[in-house]
Amino acid sequence: MARPRRLRLPRPDKLPLRARLTLIYGAILTPAGVVLLGVTYVLFEQQVPKGAKFIDTVEKAPTGTPSPGTPRAQPEERFITVDGERTRLPDTAVALKRQQDALNDAAATSLLSQGGIVLVVVGGVAAGFGWLVAGRVLAPLRQVTETARRIAAAPAAGRGLHERIALSGPQDEVKDLADTFDTMVERLDRSFDGQRRFVANASHELRTPLTLGRALVEVAMHRRTASEDVQRLGEDLLEINLRHERLIGGLLLLADSENEVTERLPVDMADIVTHVVGQTAAEAGAAGVTVHEETAEAPTSGNALLLERLVHNLVENGIRHNSGPGGTLRVASRAAPDGGAVVEVVNTGPLVAPFDVPTLFEPFRRLGRDRVISAKGAGLGLSIVRAVARAHDGTVTARPRDGGGLVVTVTLPPWAHTAPG
Repeated sequence: MARPRRLRLPRPDKLPLRARLTLIYGAILTPAGVVLLGVTYVLFEQQVPKGAKFIDTVEKAPTGTPSPGTPRAQPEERFITVDGERTRLPDTAVALKRQQDALNDAAATSLLSQGGIVLVVVGGVAAGFGWLVAGRVLAPLRQVTETARRIAAAPAAGRGLHERIALSGPQDEVKDLADTFDTMVERLDRSFDGQRRFVANASHELRTPLTLGRALVEVAMHRRTASEDVQRLGEDLLEINLRHERLIGGLLLLADSENEVTERLPVDMADIVTHVVGQTAAEAGAAGVTVHEETAEAPTSGNALLLERLVHNLVENGIRHNSGPGGTLRVASRAAPDGGAVVEVVNTGPLVAPFDVPTLFEPFRRLGRDRVISAKGAGLGLSIVRAVARAHDGTVTARPRDGGGLVVTVTLPPWAHTAPG
């Protein structure tokens, strides 16, 4: 036989603050009402007997033995004691005494019963009033919480920090909290802006010496007197220079993609996938990787150049981190159930541990012990993919593929149709 389930009430420390404040109001008011009702009853009991002080006690008079000649019983006599004097009492006074006692009992009972009902009603009204007052008091805290939640839910680091609470009202503890929060968010906003400006400016400044160095190497290589050793050295230097240029370009793109996309145009991800697969066909062929393209309409909206870079990085990552000649790469686009766009890239390759997957989206992070710029890239590919997806209010997830490799899925929001003016 199944045992009946016990009803579990929520613990007081698990209740919302508004509910706890309401319970505190009720806990304070109910004992106060009970004490007030008890004091009223005591005062009532003390005051009522004063009106009947003229009767202290009522007693029967002793009756004598009836004489043999009297057939009727003698009438019962009663006496009262008033201020110590014993006096004969008529039947009318006895009835008045009994009626007065019954009236006092009824009044006391009515006071307790109706007073208890009034106490319950007033307690309920006070609890409702306490609920409203607690909601009014906690309204500024809810405003602080909602602003903090919107900032925390921003799709990219630093986005949403432009919001402020700007709480109005008296200079109390809650307003001090809101002003302190605004100050903290403002400093964070300036910090993120400075970081992005530094990355962009440093990348631009580093491009100049790289371009100059490439030009000097090319001039030295194309001299008539250049030996074969000089030419081989020049080719190696140009390859290293190209990798650094890719690194600088990736940093610039990463800094730009962290910004919110304000102007969005309709884009079909199927067209972008077809275009990128055609662009990377030569690299895939040189690596011996077979690319399978599966495209279906996937409408979304955003910056077409950034979305092309997103798909290009995914395909390029799938080719470079593949299992070499004989490997496969599947690139697919489709519409999401909610009307958005989905791009999925699946590649063969080495085994990837599940705990290593989150680190792949961090800048300069790659599998294995490789921590320097190599032919496989600088480790910015997936971090740029995540930044571009977040800038478009999308998401990117990855999971290990059975047998080795990676499955990366990008989900973008649906294209928001705008009605003509």
